[in-house]
Amino acid sequence: MTVLFTNQDDLEAAMHALVAQDGRLAPVLAASGMPTLRQRAPGFAGLASVICGQQLSTYAAAAIWARIVDAYEDPAHHHFRLARADKLRRLGLSAAKIKTLKFIANEIHHGRLDLARIAEAPADEAHSMLTALHGIGPWTADIYLLFCMGNADAWPAGDLALQEAIRVALRLKTRPTVKQMAEIGEAWRPWRGAAAHLFWAYYRVTKRAGFNAAPPDAAAKPPKNGAKNGAKTGVAKKQRSRRPAKPAAMSMTKAAARQPTKAREKHGRRA
Repeated sequence: MTVLFTNQDDLEAAMHALVAQDGRLAPVLAASGMPTLRQRAPGFAGLASVICGQQLSTYAAAAIWARIVDAYEDPAHHHFRLARADKLRRLGLSAAKIKTLKFIANEIHHGRLDLARIAEAPADEAHSMLTALHGIGPWTADIYLLFCMGNADAWPAGDLALQEAIRVALRLKTRPTVKQMAEIGEAWRPWRGAAAHLFWAYYRVTKRAGFNAAPPDAAAKPPKNGAKNGAKTGVAKKQRSRRPAKPAAMSMTKAAARQPTKAREKHGRRA
């Protein structure tokens, strides 16, 4: 059963459940205010926009995507499958990103990749399905699941802004590693996506002049385990009929494309 954010009310209900689950986050929410739900187009267009933004500033990524939208109006997989590489390069895409986008477009065209089916899966399972694809690293997978699919438990552990915001909020000596972020996020299941929205909002607050971090609630302790469900939170669960796994749909792994690009993604970028 997968929980999805479809509107601002869903996020706010999840945020209240998250703070009730972990009292350390109450001063963080008080400082940041209620975050706004961040949404992008679902499906191929959303995934393509995330890929375009790999290892780029928000401004540069937006500029490239704007040129793609100008060229194709409503970018779809068939545009990238049929486009000449030189045209895509003129739009600002690197050779590695062109290869990734063409590969994904071809997988969709031949029925080997079903992004709608991935959206039905729990966050960790969907993450593994996406990172099995050529050119899709952990940061890209998690940003796509959170912003494009609205998965309430997606957790971009490699995002630098989240790492820094958590360092400040939890008074850590150093910025947590990806592994440490994964461990920290366990306390916030099944609302890790809400936690990501919260800490991105808090990150922006930390950059304001005169910012002074509020100490965590000394009486609050991290929960031993994340909540098992959201039945009492007001967030609607979107229950999907689960079909048997189709190995062919996810059969294309890193080995299918000889030029590795995941190393280029490293640990994500600031959102």
